[in-house]
Amino acid sequence: MPKIKTRRAAAKRFQLTGSGKFKRRRQNLRHILTKKAAGRKMRLSQATLVDIANEKAVRRMLPNG
Repeated sequence: MPKIKTRRAAAKRFQLTGSGKFKRRRQNLRHILTKKAAGRKMRLSQATLVDIANEKAVRRMLPNG
């Protein structure tokens, strides 16, 4: 039986926390930032957790955590 491979694109985007959930970065903070408020940009810079609806898919892409 071959080894289970990790999806490298997902490994670069998600990180497993100690409690078993996945951490991710928020979108909309790459360009066109001048029209976005400072508070909005500060909120977008904080990491958040993967939604429950998507957690199964992320877990399948990262079988080794």
